[in-house]
Amino acid sequence: MKLRWSRRQVAAALATLATPVTAAPRRTAVRTRTATMADIPQLVPLLLADAGARAMLDPKLWAVAADAEARIGENLRAELGPAARPGPRMLWLVAETGESIVGVTHSMIIPPPGIYAVPTAPGLLLDDCFVAPAAPAGTAEALLLATEAALQQAGAGDLIASCPKGGAWSALYARHGYEPVTDYLGKAGFEAQPAPDGVRSAVVGDVPAIVALSARHRRTLAELNPRFWPTHAEADARFGRWMQISLTLRDRDMLVAGPTGDVAGYIIAQPASPLHFPAAHDVKPLGTIDDFYAGDFAEVSAPGRGADAEGLLSAAETAFARRGITGAIAVCPTAWASKSALLERAGYRRTKVWLLKR
Repeated sequence: MKLRWSRRQVAAALATLATPVTAAPRRTAVRTRTATMADIPQLVPLLLADAGARAMLDPKLWAVAADAEARIGENLRAELGPAARPGPRMLWLVAETGESIVGVTHSMIIPPPGIYAVPTAPGLLLDDCFVAPAAPAGTAEALLLATEAALQQAGAGDLIASCPKGGAWSALYARHGYEPVTDYLGKAGFEAQPAPDGVRSAVVGDVPAIVALSARHRRTLAELNPRFWPTHAEADARFGRWMQISLTLRDRDMLVAGPTGDVAGYIIAQPASPLHFPAAHDVKPLGTIDDFYAGDFAEVSAPGRGADAEGLLSAAETAFARRGITGAIAVCPTAWASKSALLERAGYRRTKVWLLKR
């Protein structure tokens, strides 16, 4: 059974939207509004084409699922329907000319992690914001402005945009004051390797040392961007409780470098989150490296070399390989040069970025 779209299918999806809109005169003004269930038949092909455009940027990490059409429809019904599923509030806006929908944005109010003292939950524009190639000029900008207003009306604080590297909206976000704050570096193709010296699975006795290392990590984040990463007064206690829970979860691997009581670094290889991959993409064969810290790259401007950090990263990839995970994204602050350098030497490349509006 074929598991992913072929390049021909991807190109065909894009081509279906490349013809001029004929349902309205060419100069008809674009109107933006909230999406409804009645829009789903038009939204599905738009979002399929959007997924195809991402797949062209990185076919391994943005592979389109064979059942992408069904996935998109199911997700739209869940988020637009009268019995919307519980969780963060999702917003869908469309741009239309006459009766033709020519653009769409997907955004949400995103609850900040409990270790950060963010005063108001931010609004996040997700990766599946898309405008048909034949849409009138200015459609993307009209949608962006309308989405920002909708997020602010919904109570959002800061505004964040998620965008694939080289994505069509990159220049638009830059013009509207969005600046890179977090990079997502991707890599595909993992092989199980012998365990590096000094790297092992974490145990309960390691939690205090992991929390202490995390505190150092958070201090650096707060220095890099105090607005985006303000430390919560109860961060240590909250993070410690989460580490205790994480040790019981069977879907991830928690690894440390060094003996109990003298841990020099930690890393968690965990499943990919649907937050980072739109519905058209299958997240099952993908993973995420988010919690990753070692003294080897503690100095932001240093080269970022060291056996502990490199061993932890290698062990995480081995853990992915043993679970059948074929690709992953590693989360790294844009300004953390030493950590970026470490990841890039290991073969990770920028796949997407989160941008914070000034």
